[in-house]
Amino acid sequence: MTKGAPRLDWGPDRWRLYRLALRESGRALRGGLAWSASKVFLGTPVPTRLLFAPQDLRTADPTIATDIYSGFFSFAGRAITTSGRSPFGFTPPSRAWGESLYGFGWLRHLRAAGTALAQANARSLVDEFVTSKLGDRKIACHTQVVARRLISFISQSPLILEGADHAFYQRFLRILGQGIRDLERHVRAGALPYDQLMAAIALCYAGLCCEGLDKTLKRASRLLVRELDRQILSDGGHASRNPRVIVDLLFDLLPLRQMFASREVDTPEALLHAIDRMLPMVRLFRHGDGTLSHFNGMGVTAADHLATLLTYDDMRSQPIHHAPYSGYERLEAGRSLLVADVGGPPPRLLSSEAGAGCLSFEFSSGTQRIVVNCGTPRIAGDAILQASRSTVAHSTTSLDDISSCQMVAVKGHALDRAAARWILGRIGPVVISGPDNVTAERGEREHAQTLNASHDGYLARFGLTHERRWMLSPKGEALEGEDVFWGEGVETKTCEAIIRFHLAPGVKTSRAQGGRVVMLLLPNREAWQFTVSAGAAFVEDSVFLAAPDGMRRAEQIVLAFKPAETPSIRWRFERLARAYSPDPQAGTPGSELI
Repeated sequence: MTKGAPRLDWGPDRWRLYRLALRESGRALRGGLAWSASKVFLGTPVPTRLLFAPQDLRTADPTIATDIYSGFFSFAGRAITTSGRSPFGFTPPSRAWGESLYGFGWLRHLRAAGTALAQANARSLVDEFVTSKLGDRKIACHTQVVARRLISFISQSPLILEGADHAFYQRFLRILGQGIRDLERHVRAGALPYDQLMAAIALCYAGLCCEGLDKTLKRASRLLVRELDRQILSDGGHASRNPRVIVDLLFDLLPLRQMFASREVDTPEALLHAIDRMLPMVRLFRHGDGTLSHFNGMGVTAADHLATLLTYDDMRSQPIHHAPYSGYERLEAGRSLLVADVGGPPPRLLSSEAGAGCLSFEFSSGTQRIVVNCGTPRIAGDAILQASRSTVAHSTTSLDDISSCQMVAVKGHALDRAAARWILGRIGPVVISGPDNVTAERGEREHAQTLNASHDGYLARFGLTHERRWMLSPKGEALEGEDVFWGEGVETKTCEAIIRFHLAPGVKTSRAQGGRVVMLLLPNREAWQFTVSAGAAFVEDSVFLAAPDGMRRAEQIVLAFKPAETPSIRWRFERLARAYSPDPQAGTPGSELI
């Protein structure tokens, strides 16, 4: 990805860290009082019967049912073989693995198997989890995990209950009631914003699918409306700016919309409007290969899930190109497509996966990616996750390899470390500081689409503002760009600007003309040429973190210059008429057309 870890500047962010820690401490205290009060005043709602089960839109694989029955549980890139023991008796190898196990989404695979053995296995595992009290309760009792488990139990209730006796049926209803009570307590105790939204969705599932929960449904509907209005932006993006969150929410909201209609209960307008806005927003991020752009926590695209999701787009909506509230722009011409991040960091309580990728972009030709961001890995240690969020992991410009956003990290004085540990334990590695002023303007010049954007993420440290300009030719044959730094500061004369263009795995490179030109050969033999106006382009190693089969080696084009000496630098990607041959016998490597 890059040589060495990015350096961080902590001083100016200390007081932001303290203020955030104090606010969270106050909210935790209020939440604790609310939790205690709810134990006294909030009864335990127990549904009297299940009315129906909603459709689970996520695709299922019946072969996984065989693995589960044989004691092989593989989630989030980690696997455990139980050898006859309970899977809940093992320490989760990762938090993501534990969330998947305790969320019970894997029940859909057992249902897809459609066998009596799978049904009995599902019922046994559900009963075992509830009665044995095994497992990591800290993970299992997290708001999002409880919500996912309640949705899974309701959605897969035909599998769990088929062939069950009356005693198990009543016990299962009590299990649902316990989940409802827990979620309502979490809401009253001041759960984080996204947790509140997931709790609202799960409680609406319960209120619509179960008899005897009318009051629960009313409370949940009000909460759902409030959180959708707060978190789903006017252009359809989520306030976290994470494309994956939109996809995940749609998988739950689309069945919820159908449930309201099936029960003949008035569907909240906020739910209808949110879905109508979110589907075109998903298409904004989608490239020709069917995967989504890698911004702010987006990792592997589940292509089958995404294809299934888009079939439920009744209007077959077209992608939006201008998303000013979410901070994204899409330029499209001919076979070429560019998606750019032109937004600031999301709200702190929703920024635990956000990256420092302001003014980064991804570029593709047809079904072939050319320029990408490194993306978020499915499973990795803290160091790699932190690096994946840094500016150098994005196709944009950094100054002295310092990120334009700073995340919470345990370092500095004892008080700093204590505050950071509190925040990390409470809300995760959120963004403490970043660009305050990000501007973006679209235009057209001689039928070519233009996009100009700037951010001040380096103003406090270096006294410089970064501006980037893109121009996509009318037929998509060329993408021209320019990076500009302007301003004055103490470190302006000594700092170095480094532009990175991370290339997709499989793109082969060959430097020519002393580095003024880099030839690119795509996996489909399509050829492109990269040129730079000043200085030389270098090709260095990179890594793509969001491949379905794990991290993959890749390359990156790197330009380095000092803004004090070269305030702007122009670059250009141009499609060649024919593919080139890297045959060294033909002269300069990569210079011959075939």
